[in-house]
Amino acid sequence: MPLTDLECKNAACPPELKRVRLADGQGLYLEVAPAGSKRWFWKYYFGGKEKRLALGSYPDTAPKAARLKRDEARLLQQAGSDPAQERIVAKLQRKAASVNTFEAVARDFHQLKASGWSDHYAERWLARLEKDVLPWIGKLPIVDVKAPLLLSTLRRVEGRGVKELAHSLREACGQVFKHGNSIGACEHNPAATLGGALKPVATKHMAAVLEPKAAGDLMRAIYGYEGQPSTRTALELSALIFQRPGNVRAMEWAWVDLDSAMLTIPADSMKRIKAGKINGRPHFVPLAPRAVELLKDLQPLTGHGRFVFPSLLTGERAMSDNTLRTALRRMGFDNDTMTPHGFRAMARTLMVERLNVHPDVIEAQLAHGKSGPLGMAYDRAEFMEQRRQMMDLWADYLQRLAQGAEIVPFKAA
Repeated sequence: MPLTDLECKNAACPPELKRVRLADGQGLYLEVAPAGSKRWFWKYYFGGKEKRLALGSYPDTAPKAARLKRDEARLLQQAGSDPAQERIVAKLQRKAASVNTFEAVARDFHQLKASGWSDHYAERWLARLEKDVLPWIGKLPIVDVKAPLLLSTLRRVEGRGVKELAHSLREACGQVFKHGNSIGACEHNPAATLGGALKPVATKHMAAVLEPKAAGDLMRAIYGYEGQPSTRTALELSALIFQRPGNVRAMEWAWVDLDSAMLTIPADSMKRIKAGKINGRPHFVPLAPRAVELLKDLQPLTGHGRFVFPSLLTGERAMSDNTLRTALRRMGFDNDTMTPHGFRAMARTLMVERLNVHPDVIEAQLAHGKSGPLGMAYDRAEFMEQRRQMMDLWADYLQRLAQGAEIVPFKAA
């Protein structure tokens, strides 16, 4: 006869015995220990061996609940599965799901890759996910994050009008899913299917002056700039050396060798991955006579400090990243016409189209890396002569443009 709740409640084990087992039926029994604990077990056979499966403790598990658990286990047995083994697998799967949340996999990927990224990129990558992705799907097992759920998360970002960020987050999530696949946390990458589900982003290049006449207007405006002398010098030097705005405004006097007319930007100050910053070569920028003249004139004003272009508020920091942009606006060049970064595009375009300078030489000077056999060669310090010729030619051309000379294409010497 099946056990009643009263029989289970009154069941006891004499102290001289290790345990007492009270049969309920079909292999189910209640095991009572001398200390008073009472546990349900089901005895069954699988693969010719006797086994038993724990089904809970009394009174938390009442007799009726214990029988239901026994019947569920019997169905597994009859289907050819070992109930005890199935329980172990289910437990492992639950544990894996709790550990392999989207957030856990994302942070594991970040920890794995951050050492090879620049500090700025590593910080921004994680910060973006922490703000716009993890609050919504971070606590879910990564296997439960399907395409519709990820899309709704990305559309929250898209709804704020930052379409480019939504696309960037999709790519970052794709990296997380690929990493999850590699460590066995998931099998699919739903981010890969969502490229067409987000609003397209129109690529907008940095505004730049690209025509000779407009470049001449720009140079004359710079020559006539009536603001701070260091700002005017930074503007003209930006045109002459066409380096990244961050490298111009953060330029240090220790990088400048006026005697040899050379600017040497340390590897750790360049736009590179972390390995390139640590192990890479510095970037060499030959200075045309006009650039040397500008720096010599500025040296009495700022040469006593660290930075060539120090902050106007405190000499302890470099010029603000907005100083040159504001100066361009004061001269009548808004963000749709010219930006500090636009000096690079202006130099590359006009030198290729008007001065017939080989693109690979310019790319090397722009620090864009090796774009071909010439780029590979010109990216080495011992090939400086070609760069010097190019920089001198460019400085002379800018002066001709500012003087309003007739602009016609001609070959580099």
